Amino acid sequence: MYVDVAKIKGKNKVYTRTLLRTSYWDKGKVKHKTIANLSSCTKEEVAAIKFALKNKKNWNGEIKFSNKMTQGLSIGAVFALKEIAKRVGIKQVLTNNKEGTLALWQIIARIIGQGSRLSAVRLGMQHAVCDILNVDNFNEEDLYANLDWIADNQEQIEDALFREKQSQRAVDLFLYDVTSSYCEGIKNELAEYGYSRDGKKGKKQIVIGLLTDVEGDPVSVEVYRGNTNDHKTFLNQVKKSANRFQIKRVIFVGDGGMIKNENIENLPQDFFYITAITKPQIRKLINEEVLQYELFDINIGEIEKQGVRYIFRKNPTRAKEIECSKRSKLKKVSELVMKKNKFLERSKRAKVDIALKHIQEKLKQLNIDTWVSAEFQERKIILRYNEEKLKKLSKLDGCYAIKTNVPKDMPSEIIHERYKDLAGVEQAFRTMKTGHLEVHPYYVRKEERTKAHVFIVMLGYKIIRYLKNAWRDFNITVEEGIRELSSICSMQMEDNCQVIPEPRSLSIKLLKTLKIILPEVLPSKGVKLATRKKLQKAK
Repeated sequence: MYVDVAKIKGKNKVYTRTLLRTSYWDKGKVKHKTIANLSSCTKEEVAAIKFALKNKKNWNGEIKFSNKMTQGLSIGAVFALKEIAKRVGIKQVLTNNKEGTLALWQIIARIIGQGSRLSAVRLGMQHAVCDILNVDNFNEEDLYANLDWIADNQEQIEDALFREKQSQRAVDLFLYDVTSSYCEGIKNELAEYGYSRDGKKGKKQIVIGLLTDVEGDPVSVEVYRGNTNDHKTFLNQVKKSANRFQIKRVIFVGDGGMIKNENIENLPQDFFYITAITKPQIRKLINEEVLQYELFDINIGEIEKQGVRYIFRKNPTRAKEIECSKRSKLKKVSELVMKKNKFLERSKRAKVDIALKHIQEKLKQLNIDTWVSAEFQERKIILRYNEEKLKKLSKLDGCYAIKTNVPKDMPSEIIHERYKDLAGVEQAFRTMKTGHLEVHPYYVRKEERTKAHVFIVMLGYKIIRYLKNAWRDFNITVEEGIRELSSICSMQMEDNCQVIPEPRSLSIKLLKTLKIILPEVLPSKGVKLATRKKLQKAK
């Protein structure tokens, strides 16, 4: 049904003919039927009919307009994030049942405001969640229970998202990295003491392994106990690719801490790796005359030994940075020595050996004790430099080497680029750990709910990546863009109908870039969210 407007020219006047019409098929042809002649209606009445037809799917029943309106709930952010979740495939795999919808809200809430399940409910009080996502009343206990559903269905969700990715383009190269995230409490079932990348001594932690495609788009995430070594998580990812994703030829890219010799020996046939080797390993190859210092150049080089390809290069920019760092460290120690000597000169009772020990500890802390030493002569500390050792150590400044068993059909330049793509996983961890999504703190204790929480963060990162790419030409962060869209609020009318006003210019640009059109009217379910007292055992 539509309004058909036509202008008819007369001798001295232009007439407007307005009809309410409908279209239908008859014997393979489109025909039109006039339902009513609206030519005698005013412009306002015709506009009202057009408005009603355009928004007929956005409300139930008849709308009665009222002059009295109040500010309603926030609309823009939830509506936009729901649309993006649909585009990246998340909404479809979560299904439209209540558990899937609550899971979608947990992802959206993580992007908008982070925090606990309780804060997600409080956030829902400010946003039109129930109206946009079509969900009934819920509280924090429903969201904690929803974590169990997410944990039970994580594999199916990951598999469905990966199948969709595979249908668009073949995926046979994965980037994998591991990080840790500390816990404030000690009662999380996965929390253990281990090597902390957060620098939080004395705190238990969990270990997170993230698998992405070559573009850095997350494929799967695993949560391990906090004392799990990096390399012990790697074979789990290999088995996942072979069994769950059913990929016959896979290339894994990871750092040297994960892809060790014991893991390489256990790789299935047609499973390949790309990893880096350490400076001591490079020196060992040089001592074995497999490599020479002179081979390291700004251009990429390659040698092969016993079926293993070594791809190497020297980064002059990095070499200069290391040289500047050494100078800075030496200057810092020299200033400390001057300070100590002045103190020893003023305080005759001060012990020289204690001051010397402090300097030696500082040299070790700055990792320059291999070529700088300290000694004292007549209550004065003196620094000694070993130029030979410094020259030998500096030979490999800016040099690095990549180790792989990928066949020769992949050029060394491509392998080099693929290893550099690991920076995409590091970017994902920054966003998930301490950036926009902030995985810590968890506000959960149970093992399965901890895993579900991290999985929610991973799915949220898929949406963040989409927004970051779409808004790359705007001088704002994704977080600032979300805040801007959150400012779009509805106007609540007396009959529970929500009218959405025209947004500000920046919001219009952000939505236009995303190709999202907000509805002019949104029906109200009349649901008012409320929290309940959170029980500790429910976590």
